[in-house]
Amino acid sequence: MKKLIVIPSFLFLAGALSAQVKLPRLLQDSMILQRDQPVKLWGTAAANEKISIRFKGKTYRAKADAQGRWQQQLPATPAGGPYNIDISASNHISLRDVLFGDVWFCSGQSNMVHQLNVHDVTYADEIANAHLPEIRQFLVPMGADLYGPQTDLPGGSWKPATTNDIRQFSAVAYFFAKQLHAQYKIPIGIINASVGGTPADAWTSAEGLAGFPERQSAIANNKDSSKRVKPAPPAPQPADAGMTGPLKWFSPDYQPKKARTINIPGYWEDQGLRNLDGVVWYFRDIVIPESMAGKAAKVFLGRITDADELYINGARIGNTTYQYPQRRYPVPANVLKAGRNRFVIRVSNFSGKGGFVPDKPYYIFAGNDTIDLKGYWQYQVGAVFPPPSPDAPKPPLQAIMQPSALYNAMVAPEINYAIKGICWYQGEADTFHPNAYTKLMTALIRDWRAKWQQPALPFLFVQLPGFMDYNYLPSESNWAALREAQLQTLAEPNTAMAVAIDLGEWNDIHPDNKKAVGERLALLARKLAYHENILASGPLYKSAEASGNKVTLHFTATGDGLGTADGDAPETFEIAGADKKFVWATAKIEGDKVVVWNDQVAAPKFVRYAWSDNPVNPNLVNSAKLPASPFQATVK
Repeated sequence: MKKLIVIPSFLFLAGALSAQVKLPRLLQDSMILQRDQPVKLWGTAAANEKISIRFKGKTYRAKADAQGRWQQQLPATPAGGPYNIDISASNHISLRDVLFGDVWFCSGQSNMVHQLNVHDVTYADEIANAHLPEIRQFLVPMGADLYGPQTDLPGGSWKPATTNDIRQFSAVAYFFAKQLHAQYKIPIGIINASVGGTPADAWTSAEGLAGFPERQSAIANNKDSSKRVKPAPPAPQPADAGMTGPLKWFSPDYQPKKARTINIPGYWEDQGLRNLDGVVWYFRDIVIPESMAGKAAKVFLGRITDADELYINGARIGNTTYQYPQRRYPVPANVLKAGRNRFVIRVSNFSGKGGFVPDKPYYIFAGNDTIDLKGYWQYQVGAVFPPPSPDAPKPPLQAIMQPSALYNAMVAPEINYAIKGICWYQGEADTFHPNAYTKLMTALIRDWRAKWQQPALPFLFVQLPGFMDYNYLPSESNWAALREAQLQTLAEPNTAMAVAIDLGEWNDIHPDNKKAVGERLALLARKLAYHENILASGPLYKSAEASGNKVTLHFTATGDGLGTADGDAPETFEIAGADKKFVWATAKIEGDKVVVWNDQVAAPKFVRYAWSDNPVNPNLVNSAKLPASPFQATVK
């Protein structure tokens, strides 16, 4: 006899509720949809459920398939709004404040990530006075997936460029959007999908990486957890004496009896501490005037490699766990007192040079009072980390660094969303293998165009700015080679490159000048995507020809002729014979050409411009004062 199975009625109700029509995260209130082309709405519902969509007085009908998936196109709509979109099935969804304009997908690594909030000193007025509600950003949550493309995002919402929300905007994307909004008076949407420190292949789909066997192998292995390298737990680091004794070193009562003198800013390896990875404590008594006592204040500690904690009078004020952010810590009221105040900074360094990055701001201020924190401090070593052994355990696999992982989680869910074009700022993570970058970027561009089903989708990207030490001798450079790879990527049709060689900072991989980057991207968009007849790019190398010991260089995008940013002769040109031993070249502008030579090179075969990590003065510009791209040339 069969048993009768009784299923509670509330389970049927739960099943019915779970099958209601649902929309992906991107489709929600305040979104900006792409103007002047059909746009797709999509989602899930019960199997075979009928869906009704009401927009601008018309009704559009869709039906879910057997798996509950549905989609429906809305007709091409000119810029404008706000509109409501009502979606009805077994339930009802009403989308409010929907605008139509141009939507740009902005992606890459940290220089695209960097929010206005990080640059709130440079752009304080911009943040305080922001009121551009027709510029909106959807910030895609960071995520990675090793198994395959995802269909939706775990979170996110559309936010306007107004004072309450603008701090979270990508600085580059905001200034790009602001220029386009001012130029065309239409809503501009930004979908910001970017993650710091990530390589280009992580943003490319598995199909897009078909021509890269090693990456295909990695994708396959990552899907099979049994094939992944199982990292052993890291070896424990030595205890920090400053945190283990009866009196912690951040206490105002602690007296560092074995302290030595050191300077801030500066790296401790340059001040007598050879090859030290570990924890170093900095101590100094700062005299605070009566006018600052008891007030809320702010401390600027520049940049520190790698991690830090700041204590004032024993109170923990702030901390940062990695080297790149600028340290700007608020000090609560009543921490500062008149007279001597104990400042203690605990710095941890895991590789390379440790300490305080030079040429950055170091001070405390409250109201109209500012006290400089640069100068001599006392230091004491709290822990010394042993150098890693050859058989040290491998670090854990970072999903965000794996091929296709970021595409799967952060790009694939947006593919149904119609866009105007793409802005890309990335490359720092790929400088270790620059010669492969042109092929990789070409694959990414073609991949995204195929996924969005737009073969000519405008693709704008930023060439890496100058970074690291200045070198006054010709030398090899992975950063220069990566810039060359980016320049070669322009062979792919309907692409454009914003040159940023003049916008870097020697001591910061995240330069502050994000506005000029965004505005140069917008200039390129006006020409490439909006078809304005303007000079939008700096000079780009075209060809070279030799006559005797002189080489004449030809360029495109010269406008009314070449010049220099400072009015001096062109600099940072190098020349070499067949031996490829480069020496500095004398350079002279002749209209839209540059002639270079060095009397020591009788038969020149090679020329380079701005070929270093951080060229000293790359001053060649066109008539629009846009800088020339670095390049290398073989003389025919």
